[in-house]
Amino acid sequence: MKNQANTLIIAVAVVVAAFLFSNAFKNRNQSNDTISVTGLGKKDFTSDLIVWSGSFSKKSMNLKDAYASLDADREKIKNYLVSKGIAATDIVFSAVNFSKDFDYVYNDNGTTRQQTFTGFNLTQTVTVQSKEVNSIEEISRQSSELINSGVEFYSNPPEYYYTKLAELKIKMIAEATKDARIRAESIAQNAGASLGNLKKSDMGVFQITGQNSSEDFSYGGSFNTTSKNKTANITVKLMYQVD
Repeated sequence: MKNQANTLIIAVAVVVAAFLFSNAFKNRNQSNDTISVTGLGKKDFTSDLIVWSGSFSKKSMNLKDAYASLDADREKIKNYLVSKGIAATDIVFSAVNFSKDFDYVYNDNGTTRQQTFTGFNLTQTVTVQSKEVNSIEEISRQSSELINSGVEFYSNPPEYYYTKLAELKIKMIAEATKDARIRAESIAQNAGASLGNLKKSDMGVFQITGQNSSEDFSYGGSFNTTSKNKTANITVKLMYQVD
């Protein structure tokens, strides 16, 4: 009896093990029957925010005189920008940076033999941030007019931004997801199968480049600020079960 009982237990164990093995093998094969596809979302848009800056400087042997001259230039710049239609609240002046300048005389071996103080050099930056993109863009091109009024002004290229980027990104993710599903359905149909449940999804890097430019995408994501007209790209990778 004891031997019969042991035999029965072993037999049951073998059947259970066979069932579990068969089920695991079946599930393993099911997990391998998947399709992975990548969808693309792409959108052209125009920047709705511009940031433009420029710098001006004065130099004098007397620090007080240098500050007074810089103040006079700052007032000229502010009046000029306001006269062009820029709101005073959109004009921001930075703190004044100053340094001492020297002329150096060197020995034949390259070491300094003599230094002569040539004056205090003061520099300040003005920045304009506005949604009047086209107007500020035009003013940035005309800013050389300040030189005619005696201001040593150096204009920087404008930077362009988009304030509705979060909304744009959501729409592009939806577009990329739809594109990926269409691709997956096409692959499954051509393979004589049907598309099952979504198993996994991963979002790729969000990229912004200038329209019709040759800018390269970067691993961490590119963010163009030099072009007014831009193109945004995003990818979504989906994995579907195949039935």
